[in-house]
Amino acid sequence: MKKKNKDIIIKDMRKVTNHILNFSKMELHEIYQILKTSEGGLTEEIAKKRLEEYGPNQVAQEKPTPWYIQLLQTFKNPFILVLVILAIVSWVTDVATVPVEEQNWIAIIIIGTMVSISVILQFMQEYKSGIAAQQLKNLVTTTSAILRQGKGIEEIDMSQIVPGDILHLAAGDMIPADVRIISCKDLFIGQSALTGESEPVEKLANPKHLATDHTSITDLDHICLLGTTVISGSGVAVVLATGDDTYFGSMATSLVGQKAQTSFEKGVNSVSWLLIRFMLVMVPIVFLINGLTKRDWLEALLFAISIAVGLTPEMLPMIVSTNLAKGAMKMAKKKTVVKSLNSIQNLGAMNILCTDKTGTLTLDKIVVEKYLNVQGEEDSRVLRHAYLNSYHQTGLRNLMDRAILERGKDKEFVALEKEYTKADEIPFDFSRRRMSVVIQDRNGKRQLITKGAVEEMVSICRFVEYKEEVLELTPQIKKEVFEKVTSLNKEGMRVIAVAQKNDIPDENNFGVRDESDMVLMGYIAFLDPPKDSASYAIQALQDHGVTVKVLTGDNEFVTQKICKEVGLEVEHLLLGSDIEGLNDEELAVVAEETTVFAKVSPLQKARIIQALQSKDHTVGFLGDGINDAPALREADVGISVDTAVDIAKESSDIILLEKDLIVLEEGVIEGRMTFGNIIKYIKMTASSNFGNVFSVLVASAFLPFLPMLPLQLLIQNLFYDISQIGIPWDSMDEEYLRQPQKWNADDIGRFMIYIGPISSIFDIITFLVMWYVFKANGPETQSLFHSGWFIVGLLSQTLIVHMIRTKKIPFIQSRAATPLLLLTGLIMVVGIAIPFTTFGSSIGLQSLPPLYFLWLIGILLAYSLLTQFIKKIYIKKFNTWL
Repeated sequence: MKKKNKDIIIKDMRKVTNHILNFSKMELHEIYQILKTSEGGLTEEIAKKRLEEYGPNQVAQEKPTPWYIQLLQTFKNPFILVLVILAIVSWVTDVATVPVEEQNWIAIIIIGTMVSISVILQFMQEYKSGIAAQQLKNLVTTTSAILRQGKGIEEIDMSQIVPGDILHLAAGDMIPADVRIISCKDLFIGQSALTGESEPVEKLANPKHLATDHTSITDLDHICLLGTTVISGSGVAVVLATGDDTYFGSMATSLVGQKAQTSFEKGVNSVSWLLIRFMLVMVPIVFLINGLTKRDWLEALLFAISIAVGLTPEMLPMIVSTNLAKGAMKMAKKKTVVKSLNSIQNLGAMNILCTDKTGTLTLDKIVVEKYLNVQGEEDSRVLRHAYLNSYHQTGLRNLMDRAILERGKDKEFVALEKEYTKADEIPFDFSRRRMSVVIQDRNGKRQLITKGAVEEMVSICRFVEYKEEVLELTPQIKKEVFEKVTSLNKEGMRVIAVAQKNDIPDENNFGVRDESDMVLMGYIAFLDPPKDSASYAIQALQDHGVTVKVLTGDNEFVTQKICKEVGLEVEHLLLGSDIEGLNDEELAVVAEETTVFAKVSPLQKARIIQALQSKDHTVGFLGDGINDAPALREADVGISVDTAVDIAKESSDIILLEKDLIVLEEGVIEGRMTFGNIIKYIKMTASSNFGNVFSVLVASAFLPFLPMLPLQLLIQNLFYDISQIGIPWDSMDEEYLRQPQKWNADDIGRFMIYIGPISSIFDIITFLVMWYVFKANGPETQSLFHSGWFIVGLLSQTLIVHMIRTKKIPFIQSRAATPLLLLTGLIMVVGIAIPFTTFGSSIGLQSLPPLYFLWLIGILLAYSLLTQFIKKIYIKKFNTWL
């Protein structure tokens, strides 16, 4: 980054930091006065005016690139620059330095046409995909709970938030702007996106320490910043700044370009520069050989330029961008939104999918199956207390809460809502795995009701309601409790415990310390039935080389039963407590052999993914919860769903509009299809260029004339380029799609060496046939020689598309898609016809005798047979083709 730009960024960050620091030193009433707002929020009219004044709540980097900048960026790739330089050289030699009557614009026009085809196609595809991506983003909205006057709390699109808005926060929310806390309860914020610190930070309405000019903005305990996330607790805040005026927005420019390249991007770049270096070495050699042997240095230079054009795979950027964009659009039709185009390739390379259990293997529709007291008898009091807990909580309301409320309505517990008011609550968090509410009846009597994971609940209970008595929770009763829970788990049910405590003191500052000496009442058992489609989807993924592993915070009994029902064999099972005792190397070994990881924490999920990656696996992770965010970021492909919490959606590369493994399996196939079509072009180009150089070197050294005129070479290359436009619409063999496909740089070089020389062999055979059979062996008959090689060269290059695109026998066992068949067929017909036309005569070609076409058929047939034979050897030796 240039120093000037850095200085601007630093200046902007200091300005924003000082702005936030000034707000942090003010009392709330002062902030309300400056922002012209109140605890009741803004009116819709004022909010609309502020949106016009401040603009949408988006950082600059999220705004689409103008079309003219996109167009200019297409010229940045090295191949286009090479062609532009060659066009300039042609202009100097053919136009600028010769008399007007001798000026020849044809070479410049052909090179310009080739540049135009590549640039326009690439620009159109990227421009269309950009618009499509913007439309797809509209399908995946990130919302926030905003209080507006006269409308109450509403979920609105994050981009519509303005300074002065009153924001309500709950666990799982992403902070949508820079805000000042008004009130909160056990509010913990994850700031790793800004600070890199994984430990959550507690935020308070009243700061413990007054801010100074030297206080770090992330250390302000009553300020939350855009891009951070609510780990647990709840709160209310006033929006201080949005969009580019936020701390994150001010530094966003410095973050551009820091994303690591994927192996695919690195591979394409390495091949690109390999071909350019190859061209820079070979073109001067061709120039010198022709100059020394033909003594016409200008003609030798023009021929060398034409060879350079032929060796430039200028269609590569277009092929790559068209394939990726086409893949993204096709996946969009199958309910899959691609946030990052390059993640399509990673999806195709994925050989392990780690997924949560809920919603992917199961229906994600939990129902209350049983409500039991400690003895295992149905007891409505247990459900009633759970109902009051779920109804009065304001934090993260999950599926179990909804199931409890639905079942409670069936039992006509709605009337209880008016009999009790909430005095306080202790929100859920992932370390305690429970949540509590303090309720008060009409007589002022208070009661603490807690529900949560059984182990954690038992740990805070000192007493138990047992056989209509309140007794001390003895080890024997604890044993009975866990035995009953285990039996319910083995039936595929998820179980939580419910406890209560009476005689709560009349105070309003309850905390985790109050969750002690409680009375265990009983259990609520839930059932989340497996999806009918899960079994088929898992089998389909396994058939396509993707191993499915389940990573869940749930217990091992429920997980094992669900896995069994969907046909996922549990070979090994590892608990979170087991993982704690393993170092990274040990975990990597065990993780490969393990199918189910149960009772794992968010950080353990991320560790498991890292361990699998260390064994050279490409790992995808499918998750939708707050606790999935670290794993989503760590995975090669982070996959979330439209209904996920904000932070999960923001952390992912791909978003499914339907949480179903079948949708994902279709995405995997599309990823492999996209990768395969790109590899086709790269291997065709690399091997073809490698062979052509040898052919030209041989011809230049032994022929008394140029093997083909510069203009003829340029036209031949233009036609070949046009024939390649259909590659992104080609299909792939079923066998190729069954296995994960990863970038292999060594295979590209190996492929060039094995396949490249085949075309050279038949080029040399063509030289010999034209020289000896048709007597095109002198300057006076060179147009006949040129015509013969022009057709063989174009047809063999076009034919190789069909030979390389499949490991099978082309046309017989595997046929290209219709667009590619039509384009290559058309180019072959036009190529054969050109020498017989006026245009052909104008560029130095001539009609060929009928006998030539018998030789042509023989040469092309032998070329195809030898290529197929070498293909079989290559596949047998290296067990790969594309």
